[in-house]
Amino acid sequence: MGADRGKVKIRVKNLKKSFGDLEVLKDISTDVTEGEVVVVIGPSGSGKSTLLRCLNRLEEVSGGSVEIDGVDITAKKVNINKVRENIGMVFQHFNLFQNLNVIDNMTLAPAQLKKCTPEEAKKRAMEMLSRVGLVEKAESFPSQLSGGQKQRVAIARALCMQPGIMLFDEPTSALDPEMVGEVLQVMKALASDGMTMVIVTHEMGFAREVSDRVLFMDGGYIVEEGTPDELLLHPKEPRTIDFLNKVL
Repeated sequence: MGADRGKVKIRVKNLKKSFGDLEVLKDISTDVTEGEVVVVIGPSGSGKSTLLRCLNRLEEVSGGSVEIDGVDITAKKVNINKVRENIGMVFQHFNLFQNLNVIDNMTLAPAQLKKCTPEEAKKRAMEMLSRVGLVEKAESFPSQLSGGQKQRVAIARALCMQPGIMLFDEPTSALDPEMVGEVLQVMKALASDGMTMVIVTHEMGFAREVSDRVLFMDGGYIVEEGTPDELLLHPKEPRTIDFLNKVL
């Protein structure tokens, strides 16, 4: 994928996360390098979404550390909002503001954070809408969009912040099957442009086609990881084999 394998963008070390007595992440360590596309798969409840939410501290970690571009975001004094400006996040349910039209949804954060003038924010928003094929929907409200269009707007909105990293939490699981392809197409284009991405998904074909590396999680651990061919076609761990037999 033309990634610069040298530079580590995300470093996760011995990450643990508990909710009360429930240990969701037990000991996770992995690096994501610049331009790498990492897909995380596994059964429900294996800790995939929690891992993703720890990468921008939407969940406070219980142990271990997460470094983004060399900054330990679990450190007490870190300005997490500053770090988050460089991390785009796309959720399962779009999280668009229903009372704002598409262009206002997209320009809100850049304008509030004084990243650019309102004019520049609008210009960039229109460029990003063009990128996801939705220029004609700039004045529409979320209620007037299909699920696939909402998710493409959510991706475009994240890109308006010019992030160095994009996190996707099951971005297609709330969509009708015929809309999945249009969202995956946008994500493929991002991958080929060299965006660093971590993607939690059930789309195995997409994982095989786009990712540089696949992590299989179960029970709060990374059970196995490898290239798409290694992990999806020639898994070694019994638990991975069992899971893939059910989903492929």
